[in-house]
Amino acid sequence: MTKKQRTLEIIERLKKEYPDAACTLDYDQAWKLLVSVRLAAQCTDARVNVVVEGLFEKYPSVEALAEADVEDIEAIVRPCGLGKSKARDISACMKMLRDEYGGKVPDDFKALLKLPGVGRKSANLIMGDVFGKPAIVTDTHCIRLTNRMGLVDGIKDPKKVEMALWELVPPEEGSDFCHRLVMHGREVCTARTKPYCDRCCVNDICKKVGVE
Repeated sequence: MTKKQRTLEIIERLKKEYPDAACTLDYDQAWKLLVSVRLAAQCTDARVNVVVEGLFEKYPSVEALAEADVEDIEAIVRPCGLGKSKARDISACMKMLRDEYGGKVPDDFKALLKLPGVGRKSANLIMGDVFGKPAIVTDTHCIRLTNRMGLVDGIKDPKKVEMALWELVPPEEGSDFCHRLVMHGREVCTARTKPYCDRCCVNDICKKVGVE
């Protein structure tokens, strides 16, 4: 089985295992997802979903959040960790959306990368979930699982993993595939030294790279 064939088979099996692929960050507008994904760095999505309720209640629009004092934003988002830097990035990002994009999140990858606090992972998430465009979101689950499964060979750098997966994953499958990797990584292929391989739907074709 080639690496490409293994990838396609894993995609199909994960589809059956997790038919409802979706982002676990709650949002109803693109700018809110942009804020939440910044807060999710080194924080659980569950905690972010709780914290942003208060943030968006107090600042219900791009304009309102752009005009907010950074210290006020920090006070609300502090439970997500790294409050000072996250609040600074959110404030600067909202100001840029207001001043340069009319309060709208751009649907261009390069434009997204210019926004403060937005890296490739965040930009890909926005492109896939908001705009339905091809996306590969290389979060910690994606990197860990694709290495274990043998889809990438000992690559830990997020951008290099992304580039490698673009060669293997059909563009229309990328976004949902990455969401399913998160689900599988939380439930089965955990960060433990010995994940739950006995109940893994791809156990027979997984390379188990790096798993003792």
